[in-house]
Amino acid sequence: MSEVTALFEPDSVVLIGSSKIREKIGMTSPQLFENVIYNMKKYFDGKTYVLDIEGEKSYKKLEDLPETPELGVIMLPPNASILQSERCAKTGVKALVAITGGYKNSQRQQLKDLRNEYGIRILGPNTIMGVINTTNGLNTTFEKDVMPTKGNISIVSQSGGVGACLLDWTCFYKIGVAKFAFMGDKIDVNDVDLLQYFNKDPETKVICLYMEGIENGREFIEVAREVVRSKPILALKGGVTREAAQRALSHTASIAGSDVVFDAAFKKAGIIRVKDEEELLNVAIALVKQPLLSGDNIAIVSNVGGPAILAADAVVKNGLKLATLSEKTKREIERRYSGVDVVNPIDLIADARAERYSVVLDMVLSDPNVDGVMVINMLKSCFFEAEDAVAVAETAKRYPDKPVVDVSAGGEDFTLVYKVLQDTNIPTYNMPEKAAKALKALRIYHKITKKIKED
Repeated sequence: MSEVTALFEPDSVVLIGSSKIREKIGMTSPQLFENVIYNMKKYFDGKTYVLDIEGEKSYKKLEDLPETPELGVIMLPPNASILQSERCAKTGVKALVAITGGYKNSQRQQLKDLRNEYGIRILGPNTIMGVINTTNGLNTTFEKDVMPTKGNISIVSQSGGVGACLLDWTCFYKIGVAKFAFMGDKIDVNDVDLLQYFNKDPETKVICLYMEGIENGREFIEVAREVVRSKPILALKGGVTREAAQRALSHTASIAGSDVVFDAAFKKAGIIRVKDEEELLNVAIALVKQPLLSGDNIAIVSNVGGPAILAADAVVKNGLKLATLSEKTKREIERRYSGVDVVNPIDLIADARAERYSVVLDMVLSDPNVDGVMVINMLKSCFFEAEDAVAVAETAKRYPDKPVVDVSAGGEDFTLVYKVLQDTNIPTYNMPEKAAKALKALRIYHKITKKIKED
């Protein structure tokens, strides 16, 4: 087992903290320690050992453990953390997660020295939440009972706060996650290490990054370019403005660099850049669930006119085109539903239910002029029921080479349709613009993989 692998796939873990120490400002507290213990004992399939430096109801020293754990998770102030890190390194622990922050540069250097002398890998410090692996139940976060659904999206966040936001989102919407890593200050384990690990991880199909800065830019580009041959990488960059970049330096000890340079690096590496946290997950869901978009031509099938027009705007604004339906498709739709206007966007009229959606969607997907479809189904002001959305998923199954995304605009309507489609392969969005961006990403990644193969 490699040391980075030990961060996600350890057979045994030791949790090192204190039942008494509470920092006036900082993450060290008995409650945090107790919550991590709770999550690990509830979810983790391997062995969990608890080392309380106060010695209450647990082991007091590493030497007292019946075996040398593969992973150590340390939740103590910097000086105490460094002491325990050194003991772990000398004992043969393969990897460490340093949860707490507040490290001075000299203290960060002490951790680097341990890495260099003993070969122990260190995630952090200042990771805040640590790591999650939904396959073996590894969960070093301190939010009790927070565990995402198993899936194929792996997320890396340099910020504990942004990572917590993404974690909450994945849990609330039951978005399938493979691995989660909160990186913190990156004194050792970095983006390159995790990209290399995820590239070999069979559970990871899409990689999401939140980054504030990077030091080894050339290596990052080379590794990312290799990874995107088989797995898409999405990146959200913090510190775009000068003011935010200055804050990032103190936040996670990051050298943010010019945003223009980052943009060029992402393009060279074949990384798809997104604008915010929501787009990061929206696009990731589409890449996990749907085939790539092999052409620019999008058909829109809707039961309402206005949202379909907005969808058409969104498609074009995102660099795609409205498909021109073939004469055969037009004739078939006219023959079956004489009241439907056979232009794209296709308005099925407000009384459309599952049967009409299924028939027209089948006709559209079989049209060689159509590369992908955005389906819009409104509930309020229409006859459509949430259960009718099953017809969209069932019809799309027959066309595995063409992506289909669904839009149920609004709040309650979206929630109802989302619950019906969340366990299917159809990504569901509450606004046409979000669906269009997902289709755009499917098109971009198709172009990226094609170019890499040609090179």
